[in-house]
Amino acid sequence: MSSEIIVVSGLPRSGTSMMMRMLTGGGMEVLTDEIREKDEDNPLGYFEYERVKEIQHDASWLPEARGKAFKMVSVLLSHLPSSFSYRIIFMKRNVREVIASQKIMLQRGGLTLSSGSDAELEAVYTRHIAEIEEWLAAQPHCSVLTVQFADVMQSPDETAHAVNRFLGGSLDEARMIAAVDPSLHRNRSEGHAVLSSGSGAHNTDEERAEIEQNLKLLGYM
Repeated sequence: MSSEIIVVSGLPRSGTSMMMRMLTGGGMEVLTDEIREKDEDNPLGYFEYERVKEIQHDASWLPEARGKAFKMVSVLLSHLPSSFSYRIIFMKRNVREVIASQKIMLQRGGLTLSSGSDAELEAVYTRHIAEIEEWLAAQPHCSVLTVQFADVMQSPDETAHAVNRFLGGSLDEARMIAAVDPSLHRNRSEGHAVLSSGSGAHNTDEERAEIEQNLKLLGYM
């Protein structure tokens, strides 16, 4: 496990910061520079490492990530060099909650998502996740554990156990559970639009550009 790199990934507002907090609580060393400070959207911290955003241009920092965890938005996963082995914790959340949370986050700064209707963005995000999951399944250097945000909220003990087992079993599960704050489950949706594997359709180049623009607006690229 010490030679593998742990990556926590997913769309922004899917629970990646929460998972990083669980890993930190459990005793895992993480890569974070704390340049992005806590705010109203992430009052317990973002756990980001700025160099991750430049992975497509500079991966020279990756050797120092062996045996550690860092956070990376799903769009950037395909830029991970195949010369390393990765254990990827992939966070998924009700897509309507993701969109609602992203919109509120941007509204605080007077910005809006670069997209049409919520329904159109929901379809774009769903295809994006399907495409990433398809890519990950074909990568022999990537082991993946999918974690549903709702499952963490409802059964943090089961999630902590599954994550700990996936990462070798040396983490403190009690502290991982204690790191989950149910009060931060905001922007709840009554629907059941959960990001799933989809029908195999991929995003168009225009849609990929739209996703990247949203991630830049949100500060993740």
